[in-house]
Amino acid sequence: MEMKRNWAGNFQYSTTNWHEPESMEELQQLVSQLTKLRVIGSRHSFNSIADSNKNIVSLHKLNKVLSIDHENATVTVQGGIKYGDLCYELQKHGYALHNLASLPHISVAGACATATHGSGNHNQNLAATVRTMEVVTADGSIITFSKDQSEDELHGAVVGLGALGVVATLTLDILPSYQMRQDVYENLPLAQLENNFDTIFSSAYSVSLFTDWQDETFNQVWLKNKLTDDQTFKLEEDFFGAKAAKENVHPVPGVGAENCTAQLGVSGNWLDRLPHFRMDFTPSAGQELQSEYILAREHAYDALCAISEIRDHIAPHLFISEVRTIAQDELWMSPSYKQDSVAFHFTWHDNWDAVQHVLPLIEAQLEPFQAKPHWGKLFTTSPEKVKSLYEKLPDFKQLIMKYDPHGKFRNDFINKYIIN
Repeated sequence: MEMKRNWAGNFQYSTTNWHEPESMEELQQLVSQLTKLRVIGSRHSFNSIADSNKNIVSLHKLNKVLSIDHENATVTVQGGIKYGDLCYELQKHGYALHNLASLPHISVAGACATATHGSGNHNQNLAATVRTMEVVTADGSIITFSKDQSEDELHGAVVGLGALGVVATLTLDILPSYQMRQDVYENLPLAQLENNFDTIFSSAYSVSLFTDWQDETFNQVWLKNKLTDDQTFKLEEDFFGAKAAKENVHPVPGVGAENCTAQLGVSGNWLDRLPHFRMDFTPSAGQELQSEYILAREHAYDALCAISEIRDHIAPHLFISEVRTIAQDELWMSPSYKQDSVAFHFTWHDNWDAVQHVLPLIEAQLEPFQAKPHWGKLFTTSPEKVKSLYEKLPDFKQLIMKYDPHGKFRNDFINKYIIN
């Protein structure tokens, strides 16, 4: 049997023992029978976090919306559902999510388990909307983590890195549906961020800056604004020295914009504006590598300048880099735990030999700012350093020992960065 790979193709899983349960009962039976396993989502992780050399369980057949609770404004879904499918269902019933990642093709359980996020000064990561979570633990029984019963344990379990069990269902907070518009400006000087970082990132509901690090300029600024009935938009031609784009653009220079969500201020439903890439466009087979580092927002400008110092090492291997902001949360293993954050994302050419030599340079430049690597992306930060960045790590380890004392759900990644 052929070995499977992740979405980008850069990582090959270590086992051909793949299981695809079609019901909760089948999932429980499977978990109780297997001695070791890891759970896979949409395979958008770039590292070994979801790998197992014994058994991999895919939830892609457990992908339904189970119920919408109008009174409490929540939706309950199975762990294998992708955001794109959930969004269509919510929109049909007049509801929305507070935010989305740049790609809508990722699984809800996988995104929450790794603290995946969109952008926006006041927008927490995607995991912060979890109100209740049903987890199949090592003996096949179902444990419910709930805001109403034990909020503290829920805060520990949501960004669970797959270490507590199989996330079978999630109940998420939802909002009434809303309209958005998206505008893009081009060529924002890095120097403008010295005194205007907060103003720039608070100028829209969600803001993203893109740069290829060829020079000290951000190629593009993407502004996503919520629309209200009584709001009229006057779009300025100039945005801190950047000029309004005259046509739809792709974040990567020279790539056509047909796969991107609509720009130029054209209003549309939230699900067609919050991601950068369209729901109805299925990403090709990756052919890229990704890294991301998250740090306290107060250090944003100094950290960007530190990155800029080594841009000659970065630019040759880069498709594009994105800067986003994330609001602080209470989730123990979230990089934004109790800290308003900024995230520096790097999409690399598919050349690990080159990238693995650049990452330590970036990590050294970000060292003074206590930058945390994204759990699902590529990094070379030492396990000791990673562990030192999470003040709730001892509590999280206790939670793992409580619900998986014999390590059924642990793999080399969890042992390396969490347990040992």
